[in-house]
Amino acid sequence: MTSFRASCSLALLLIGLTACAPLPRAAPATEQRATKPVAIENARGPVSPARSKQIVENLKSEPGADPILDKHLAIETALTGSPLVADNHVTLLQDGDATYKSMLEAISAAKRHINLETYIVEDDEIGRRFGDALIAKRQQGLQVNLLYDSMGARETPAAFFDRLKAAGIRVVQYNPINPFRAKAGWDVNERDHRKLLVVDGEIAFLGGLNISSVYSGSSPKRRSEPPRTDEKTGEPVRAWRDTHVRIEGPVASELQKIFLDTWTRQNGPALSTADYLPAKRQARGKQVVRAIASSPDESYSTIYAALMSSIEHAEKDILITMAYFVPDPQLIGALSQAARRGVDVKLILPRHSDAKLVLSAGRAQYGQLLESGVKLYERRTVLLHAKTAVIDGVWSTVGSANLDWRSFVHNQELNAVVLGADFGRQMQEAFERDLAQSDRITLEAWNKRPVGERFSEWLGQLLQYWL
Repeated sequence: MTSFRASCSLALLLIGLTACAPLPRAAPATEQRATKPVAIENARGPVSPARSKQIVENLKSEPGADPILDKHLAIETALTGSPLVADNHVTLLQDGDATYKSMLEAISAAKRHINLETYIVEDDEIGRRFGDALIAKRQQGLQVNLLYDSMGARETPAAFFDRLKAAGIRVVQYNPINPFRAKAGWDVNERDHRKLLVVDGEIAFLGGLNISSVYSGSSPKRRSEPPRTDEKTGEPVRAWRDTHVRIEGPVASELQKIFLDTWTRQNGPALSTADYLPAKRQARGKQVVRAIASSPDESYSTIYAALMSSIEHAEKDILITMAYFVPDPQLIGALSQAARRGVDVKLILPRHSDAKLVLSAGRAQYGQLLESGVKLYERRTVLLHAKTAVIDGVWSTVGSANLDWRSFVHNQELNAVVLGADFGRQMQEAFERDLAQSDRITLEAWNKRPVGERFSEWLGQLLQYWL
C-alpha cells in the first residue's frame, strides 16, 4: 500500500509539473520547400552544376532509384547545414565483433592521427583492446585524441583514462558531471551521445555502438545489468543488436570537422585544423553521403528535420529500426499521415530495454499509430540498440540519434544520410532479417494489454521529455 501511495504521489507531482510547462516542439513544422539545383561536393571540393547532374544521373541508373531519388535529393539539398558529398564507399556493419574488428584494423593502419568520440567507453575486454590499440599508435608518434561523455562513462574508473593520458593521448571529458571540472558551459542534462571514429581524416565510423563488450556475442550484458530472458519465448536475451557504418572518402573530412568543433567547444587542448584535414581528399567510391550533426545549442535537431522531411515526402515505404522510441506529436502525425496515404510504414522496436520507463513511454503511442495503419513489430531475444531508417529504398540513415526527446532536445547526436538504391537495398535486407526475428503488434491484442502496463505507459508519457 505504501508503494502504491508513493507512486500515486509521484504521478500527481508530475501532472503538476507538466501542467506548468507544456512540451516544446522538437523542430519547426516542415514545409514543401522550393526546388533548387542539387549541389554536390566530391574529393576535390564543390563541383559544377554539370558534374552534379552527372553524379545524380549515375545514382539514378541504379535499379530502383528512378524517379523517387530525384525527390529525396531535392529534399536533402533544401536542408541547410553540411554538404552532400560524392566519391565515398560505405560499408554497413551490424555484428558487434565484426564492427570492432574493422575499427581496430583502421586504427592499426593509421598513419597520422586518430580521433575517437564516444558516449560510453568501458573498462572491459573491448575497452581495454581499444585502449591498447590507441596507446600503441601514440607510441609510434601519431596524434591520438579521445572525447568521451561524463555521464555515459560514469562507471569507468579514472585509472582507465589515466593510463591513456600517461601514454600521451589527449583526453577530454564532455560536460563533466561535477560542474567544478567543467571547462565549458555546464548543463547536467546535456550529453554527447555521438559515436565517431575518424582515422587520418579519410576513414570514419559512426552509428550506435559504444566502446563496450555488451555488443560482443560473448558478453550478453553490462556488468551492472542482471541476465534477461524473453518473457514470451523463455529464450535468453543475447548481446545488444546495433548498426554502424564504415565510410571511406571525402565525407570523412566533414566528420573530422564535427569532431574538431566539439573538441574546441569543450576547450580541449589546441588542435591545428591544418594537421587534421587532408589537403587532398581521395575518392574511394561512388556513394553520396551527408554527415548531419545536431546539438542542444541549435534551435532544433537537424537530424530530426531531415528525417521528418523524408517521411513527409515518402511514396512507397518507410522502414525504421529504433532503440528508444518516444515520438513527439509531429512525428506521430507524419507517420500516421504517411500510412493513411498508402505508404507502407513499418517500425521495428525493442521488446527489451535497459531503460524500461522509456520503453513504456513509447508504447503509450502504439494505439494511435496502429489505428492509422502503421505496422509495429518488437524484436525478440536481443536488446535492440540500432537507430536506422530507409525510405523509398533510396534514402537511408544510420547514426546515434534515437526518436525520443533526449535525442531531439538534450543530446549531441550524429547521423549519416546515404542516398542511392544500392545502399538502400542493403538496408532493406537488414530490416527484413530483423523483421524475421520480430513479433507484430496488432491493434486487437494491444487493446487487451494489462492494466499494469497501461499505468507504466501513462507514467512514462508524463516523464517523456526528461527520460
